[in-house]
Amino acid sequence: MPYCRWQSTRRTIRRAFTVVRRSVDPMHAPLLLHSLVRSNPMLTGEIKRVAILGGNRIPFARSGSNYLNVSNQKMLSAALNGLVSRYNLEGMLLGEVVAGAVMKHSRDFNLTRECVLDSKLAPETSAYDVQQACGTGLEAAILVANKIALGQIDAGIAGGVDTTSDAPIAVSDGLRKVLMNANAARSTGDRVKAFMGLRPSHLAPALPQNGEPRTGMSMGEHMQITASEWGITQAAQDELTVASHHNLARAYEQGFFNDLLTPFKKLERDNNLRADTSVEKLARLKPVFDKENGTMTAGNSTPLTDGASVCLLASEEWAAANDIPVLAYLSLGEVAAVDFVDKKEGLLMAPSYALPRL
Repeated sequence: MPYCRWQSTRRTIRRAFTVVRRSVDPMHAPLLLHSLVRSNPMLTGEIKRVAILGGNRIPFARSGSNYLNVSNQKMLSAALNGLVSRYNLEGMLLGEVVAGAVMKHSRDFNLTRECVLDSKLAPETSAYDVQQACGTGLEAAILVANKIALGQIDAGIAGGVDTTSDAPIAVSDGLRKVLMNANAARSTGDRVKAFMGLRPSHLAPALPQNGEPRTGMSMGEHMQITASEWGITQAAQDELTVASHHNLARAYEQGFFNDLLTPFKKLERDNNLRADTSVEKLARLKPVFDKENGTMTAGNSTPLTDGASVCLLASEEWAAANDIPVLAYLSLGEVAAVDFVDKKEGLLMAPSYALPRL
């Protein structure tokens, strides 16, 4: 049994004995203790079903547009408050809120907790951050679901947020070292000596890198390699792109997002939607990641996008008690990784390994 689970089990047993010792006739103590143990799924091995009750997001925006200089905290708080309002969660104490972001400022060390304090949830609701690249939101959902399944909590919220329109631009490594040395200096002379090491090149900011640390290639460059290896043509990618845009436009027209989206910063729908795109228009675009033999263009590739979304998960009992219908169940979750460095597996091929494990 994992240490954290054993510790929780010990606490449950201690509380049970405290109740028995203080307020129960000794003749009935064994019966009450047996009842307490049976009601705790972590002690009985019972796994609860995890219900998906609903979700909410803000419209997705192309980088550098509507959400320029808008922080992760503001975006995630907007999505969270929209969910709270839709499901009448104001003042409610939930089990936990779990979310995360990849592009984070140093000030975002407790991002999700700050968003909870920005929301109308009970401020006693605990929260923490996770980060797993593109899978951050999914991992958050799995973590919340596992606690619900084990009976540790009855309900929780999972989510994710990211932006490149408020990127964490830092000082250079050289300037950072100068400042650290100056801060550690014991005398004015040592402090001056530290600043004497400052060079003009140190004043250049350190921008976020659009490349994998191990390969130096961007996600688009990696995916172009995968597309070439699998023989995926530009025409096939263009057809899928057109279908995606048209389906999204149709979903908006039919009101599919009416109870899933909160307008934000004068935006009521995704502004990277191109309802008028066509295969003919996309076919005229040139490859961007491999100029000579590539198949991925600015039209059929994913643009840099800002946005935030959250999801409400709960046990069936909690859903019934709060009169919220169950939309679906989160039954399985699996995470995988690939060796894209030495074995040259596709950077984004991990889902093909995770799915067979489900």
